Amino acid sequence: MSAAKANLEILPRGVQVALTLGLAALLAFPFVGTGYYTEMVTRMMIMAIFAMSLDLLQGVTGLVSLGHAAYFGLAGYVLAFLTPQGEPVSLWWTLPVAVLTSGLAALVIGFFVVRTRGIYFIMVTMAFAQMVFFLFFDNKVLGGSDGVYINFKPSTQISAWVPFNLDSKPALYYFTLVTMLMVYAFLRRLLWSPFGRALAGIRVNEHRMRAMGFGTFGYKLAAFTLAGALAGLAGYLWGMQTGFINPELMGFQMSAHAIMMVVLGGMGNIAGAVVGAFAFDYLLHVFKDLPQHGDVNLGKHWQLWMGLFIVLLITFAPRGLLGLAGRFGDSRRSKDAQTNQEASHE
Repeated sequence: MSAAKANLEILPRGVQVALTLGLAALLAFPFVGTGYYTEMVTRMMIMAIFAMSLDLLQGVTGLVSLGHAAYFGLAGYVLAFLTPQGEPVSLWWTLPVAVLTSGLAALVIGFFVVRTRGIYFIMVTMAFAQMVFFLFFDNKVLGGSDGVYINFKPSTQISAWVPFNLDSKPALYYFTLVTMLMVYAFLRRLLWSPFGRALAGIRVNEHRMRAMGFGTFGYKLAAFTLAGALAGLAGYLWGMQTGFINPELMGFQMSAHAIMMVVLGGMGNIAGAVVGAFAFDYLLHVFKDLPQHGDVNLGKHWQLWMGLFIVLLITFAPRGLLGLAGRFGDSRRSKDAQTNQEASHE
């Protein structure tokens, strides 16, 4: 089996159809869903961008980071600090500044982190993230443990023309949807570019890639920086939607959630990160809303049910939900082919 098929980089036809139907549902959702659910799906799409940024590291390059949330929260803080108290700030320059800030932070941290491997890489990424977390948590000037409010959503005004108003829930929804699709298209194209194939080669066998003359340090640093910048894009959108940023968004739990999203959907194909983000957020609400039986509040222990679900999924479907769907499609096609062959023999 080829490396691409083993990591489900090539999406089966049935999965492609399911993703197309999902996109159609997202396009129509604001017309049928209430304002509350429109906000919830918008948040899911933001988390999908965050999960895709981590999949570039974890699924494509094979680098497991426990500190990826640092760049997510950092961009949100950039938006908060750039937004004046009495008026909105322009989207068109604050968004690039926030993304570039997160990318620059990832470049600096990655310069030291990507020199390590395996468990050392995991621990060093978490250590740097904890340093960033406590920098904001213990510093009242930066908002401290209470966080920072963003009183206005960014303005899209260009001279006297306002193309859309982000205070409108449908406008924010479609802006996030377009951003998510652009990130997905960019990363899928990157996956099959020479740069992306080099990253996949590093995931499979870094020593062989180095022996073939590839500068693996530069490739890994570029992937780490790009992943941090895309995480910053998601963090900016999160701050814009919620109007609030706090250090918890940089914490270990947020990074762990992103890892679970990537694993849940299926690593290495980008689409799995999107599916995993939607599935994780949906299951989060399902488990939190579980009823109380006697003295036991099932919803209070949602982490237990989520953990059990992830363990069972990894045990029986190591390639995640998309891998499970692909396997089901393959088995169905094999059964149909066998039926046709038997019919022809008769």
